[in-house]
Amino acid sequence: MKYQHTQFAYLIVVFMAIIVLPSLLVASFTQPTQAWPVAAMAILLILFAWLFSSLKIEVNEENLVFWFGPGWLRRIIPLAEIVSCKIVRNPWYYGWGIHMTPKGWIYNVSGLRGVEIVLTSGKTLRLGTDEPQALANAINNR
Repeated sequence: MKYQHTQFAYLIVVFMAIIVLPSLLVASFTQPTQAWPVAAMAILLILFAWLFSSLKIEVNEENLVFWFGPGWLRRIIPLAEIVSCKIVRNPWYYGWGIHMTPKGWIYNVSGLRGVEIVLTSGKTLRLGTDEPQALANAINNR
C-alpha cells in the first residue's frame, strides 16, 4: 500500500492573485516607461506561484518522494536511509518554500505542522504537511 497526499498552497496563490498582480498592473499603468520590467516581474511571480503551488508527498515500498508543483523540484529518499521520523510543529519564522533552518532543510507550502526526518548521514529535514500523523505512520510502518 502506498501513501500519497498533496497539500495546496492556497495562501501563496491567493496572495499572488489578490495583492501582487494588481499592484504590478497599477505600476505598469502609472509608469508606462516601466511596463516591460513590471511585466517581467509579473511573469516571474506567476512562475513562482505555479512552482510552489503544492507539495506532493508519496511513500512507497522503497522510497519517500516529494516534490513541489509540477514536479521539477523533486527529492527521492530511500526508506533505508531514514533513521527516525517524528511529528513537529514548525515555528512561524521557518516560513514556506525550500530553505535551511536550524533544524536542517525544510520543504513547506502552508501551515506550521510537519514531520522531521533524520537520515543515516545525520542530516535532518522537515516536510510540512496538513496530515502529519498519516505521513509519520506511513514512514514508520515501512
